[in-house]
Amino acid sequence: MNAVMTAGPRVLIVDDEPDLCELLAITLAGMGLDSDRAGSIAAARQALLAGDYRLCLCDLRLPDGSGLDLLAHVQRSRPQLPVAIITAHGDVDAAVAAMKAGAFDFVNKPVRLAALRGLVDTALRLSVARAAPQPGTPELVGQSPAIGALRVTVAKLARSQAPVFIRGESGVGKERVARLIHALGARAGGPFVPVNCAAIPEHLLESELFGHVKGSFTGATQDREGLFQAAAGGTLFLDEIGAVPPAMQVKLLRALQERAVRPVGARQEVPVDVRVLSATHEDLTALLHSGRIRQDFYYRINVIELTVPALRQRREDIPALVEDLLARIGGGRRLTLTPAALAALQDYDFPGNVRELENILERAAALCEDQRIDAGDLQLPTPPVAMPALGDALDAELDALERTRIQAALEATRYNRTAAAARLGLTLRQLRYRMHKLGLD
Repeated sequence: MNAVMTAGPRVLIVDDEPDLCELLAITLAGMGLDSDRAGSIAAARQALLAGDYRLCLCDLRLPDGSGLDLLAHVQRSRPQLPVAIITAHGDVDAAVAAMKAGAFDFVNKPVRLAALRGLVDTALRLSVARAAPQPGTPELVGQSPAIGALRVTVAKLARSQAPVFIRGESGVGKERVARLIHALGARAGGPFVPVNCAAIPEHLLESELFGHVKGSFTGATQDREGLFQAAAGGTLFLDEIGAVPPAMQVKLLRALQERAVRPVGARQEVPVDVRVLSATHEDLTALLHSGRIRQDFYYRINVIELTVPALRQRREDIPALVEDLLARIGGGRRLTLTPAALAALQDYDFPGNVRELENILERAAALCEDQRIDAGDLQLPTPPVAMPALGDALDAELDALERTRIQAALEATRYNRTAAAARLGLTLRQLRYRMHKLGLD
């Protein structure tokens, strides 16, 4: 291991291949960074005790164990230190396992120096983002246990570059959570580009995401960058990911794995430095089973799943949400709710979640006579009266009619089943089945 220590940012390289260590050290030196080397997990642990590092580059396969073992050790002892795992080329399963275990990112062998420099730069920005959050960082309003647990998880995910799938009902604030992950992470200084995949026509989706070159199709009068390029250095948020057709999922999968996109009509791929977050209000597993989501695509975007709770699961947050929303809706007026109005909101189930709450308050603010919103101003929908299912009622009525007809036929034929079946226009086997079904046998 290197023993020379300086005051600048340092990177720990953990690998037993001298040539690769030398290549990584030279690349880091070209970026103005010092590095130390360790050829085993044991040596790396000693280095971590002695040195103050900003990043750890660790091979997945080491003489005395797996790089995931060192990753687990770092998470216990120095959770703020980002660890990037070096994996064999094309070993997607290993990369996904590393990200799920908490790795900041992964590097494929043979190492592409441009990708390595981007990774290192992002990792070094991460500590700055932690120390000084960007102004205007979105907040999760509320103090319920559900929202508290969500805050903790978001803070952990912000330290990683892993793809995150955000799950939740419509209106819970999935984009707000995605923006918070971006704002608390190393890419906070880069763009946040939200995309509603369901709002883009299928035939335009590839061009919108990857861009196109002049003349690639009718109307392509000039080269145009896609949304992946627009999000370079930042985060691309793919909302309603379930709306992406399977053919496009294949191209997205390659973009995620290779970190490069091919514009429509282009011959060469263009490298992109983007973190991808995705979301849908649908059940992703159900989409997989129905064939709308490819299995390989499912496992690539769903490396880490984050569930945003529905509003009815955190009713204790409604007063704080109301206060926050009214401050924005009021337009200079100091709007308040009467106790009756607040009680009505807390009793309501909110199928549209926080978005519905905001719409209700906007309507009430326009309707209230003064600055106090009463229960009547809310105009909450009346819950529908529960009615028995038509199918169940009809089945019961038909069963009763069939039972009466069979009993009458049996009595008329002195319980001669063959004669009763003929009287009813059934075979003997059909009659036996129906009698068993109706409990008459």
